[in-house]
Amino acid sequence: MGNGDYQYPHPVAIPPSKPLSKSLQSSIKETFFPDDPFRQFKNQPLSRKLVLGLQYLIPILEWAPKYTFDFFKSDVIAGITIASLAVPQGISYASLANVPPIYGLYSSFVPPLVYAMLGSSRDLAVGTVAVGSLLIASMLDKEVNHQHNPKLYIQLVLTATFFAGVFQASLGFLRLGFIVDFLSHSTIVGFMSGAATVVCLQQLKGILGLIHFTRETDLVSVVRSVFSQTHQWRWESGALGCCFLFYLLLTRYFSKKRPIFFWINAMAPLTSVILGSIIAFLTHAENHGIQVIGHLEKGLNPLSVSELAFGSPYLSTAIKTGIITGIIGLAEGVAVGRSFAIFKNYHIDGNKEMIAFGMMNIAGSCTSCYLTAGPFSRTAVNFNAGCKTAVSNIVMATAVMITLLFLTPLFYYTPLVVLSSIIISAMLGLIDYEAAIHLWKIDKFDFTVCMGAYLGVIFGSVEIGLVIAVTLSLLRVLLFVARPRTSVLGNIPKYSMVYRSTDQYPIANNVPGVLILQIDAPIYFANANYLRERISRRIYEEEDRIKSSVETSLHYVILDLSAVGSIDTSGISMLEEIKKIADRKELELLLANPRSEVIKKLDKSKFIENIGQERIYLTVREAVAACNFMLHTCKPNPADVEAVPENNV
Repeated sequence: MGNGDYQYPHPVAIPPSKPLSKSLQSSIKETFFPDDPFRQFKNQPLSRKLVLGLQYLIPILEWAPKYTFDFFKSDVIAGITIASLAVPQGISYASLANVPPIYGLYSSFVPPLVYAMLGSSRDLAVGTVAVGSLLIASMLDKEVNHQHNPKLYIQLVLTATFFAGVFQASLGFLRLGFIVDFLSHSTIVGFMSGAATVVCLQQLKGILGLIHFTRETDLVSVVRSVFSQTHQWRWESGALGCCFLFYLLLTRYFSKKRPIFFWINAMAPLTSVILGSIIAFLTHAENHGIQVIGHLEKGLNPLSVSELAFGSPYLSTAIKTGIITGIIGLAEGVAVGRSFAIFKNYHIDGNKEMIAFGMMNIAGSCTSCYLTAGPFSRTAVNFNAGCKTAVSNIVMATAVMITLLFLTPLFYYTPLVVLSSIIISAMLGLIDYEAAIHLWKIDKFDFTVCMGAYLGVIFGSVEIGLVIAVTLSLLRVLLFVARPRTSVLGNIPKYSMVYRSTDQYPIANNVPGVLILQIDAPIYFANANYLRERISRRIYEEEDRIKSSVETSLHYVILDLSAVGSIDTSGISMLEEIKKIADRKELELLLANPRSEVIKKLDKSKFIENIGQERIYLTVREAVAACNFMLHTCKPNPADVEAVPENNV
């Protein structure tokens, strides 16, 4: 081919530098406002901006004007249905947190009202959660025994709830919700399954009618406590508990097989409480070793602002408990809300959810409520009952209010063993073995994270399991950053312009005399040294492969930077070292498709001046064409190549 068959390729553009203030503004916007929440305020008069601002902060103002009577009918049915679940679950989960049962009912009254005004999910049903209750008990009971000092213990629970709310609301207002994203799906699956297993094991105390029980949550301690008291087992309590557990599991199985009868499973806990109370009343069960709830005070939530223990010597423990339980509550609640929003094809704002969760826990801590979130079981019932808006939470709260005002004496004879059965039934649904099997099939490291969290919870403690899970997740992120993939690219036969990984496409042919390497991650200080060694090794391996064959010796190394979104000074130093290695071996180094941020920094660091702008190409195709041209024409100017756009598969 003659020089007339070629034309200069299009030069790689170097974007103009932005002032530091604009660069910072752009970075902050992308980090904290990726959804651009302020776009609706543009080109609006001041009065309209005020209205939109209020609607943004208080979502009920946005959808309430469009509310219809048909929506109300659906929400009333859903609200009454979830109230039938909220009352027994609230009482049951309060025992997990080691607080009086009435606090479980208090927590199902005020927080749902707050969430209905501030939440963006139409389906989320608010209430106490088993994992959060267990976390509170396991962290606070180590410092203050709830039996020896019940008043101080309750004060610490309320204080922890307050700080959980402050932390959650702060994340929402500061738009730092991405912190919760560090709890990966595999982490949540393992942690929740482990916590559910621990909760089930601890309910053996109620099922067997034991009075004294270990304060530890690990498997070994619980099993030792159970079997060291075989002489204290009450067969009456065990038989009653097994019967109710069988009934609850049977109703769940039936409702899964026939989804139209979901309400049978939803009503099962309340019917268990009613039936258990009747049996206990008629048989005087408390005289036969079956413990009952006893007296519950009538009346609405008393104010508890004065009970917040800001001056307590255990304040640091309350703050730590609040932050950890706040993160877990957010992770569970936001994940549940998003899952059900997908079914109805609408979007929920994660930051609004955090603000809503935070405000309802702050308000709850001031009105005798402990930690609340969006439990999956209650939300699933709300969804299946046909809720249309958050009004279903208001209906549920109204039903709980009626219970607090008039019906609490009816729970006097409710057996604790029935509450244990309700908890076990709910927790078995959180042990997601199918998700663990799926993780094993798809990603072994994700499975390792999941099992690390699970085993950490059941053999250590809830906090240890959480630390193990987060540590493994962060380790994986660091491994991705520190050990990015580098792929050798080859030409796909019959597609002369397409270059793909030879590992993924074994039919891809190596280009004679040319080594094409693709870097699949940003280049930072954490991976720069690894990439230098990896690229050097690839060059040595390619030279060894060529020596053992009859191919043309290696002359060119092309680095495909299309997947490199950014680079730092350590990365630039690495490229300079690769250039020196190539020079020592009398190889030409070429770059293909550097991104905007990368080419800008390469230009400022004078690397482009060092390598030569004619060695930088828009596409791998252009770079290969330049190499082929130079190999066949005794290395003329590499810019004299055909500019051909690269196709995509």
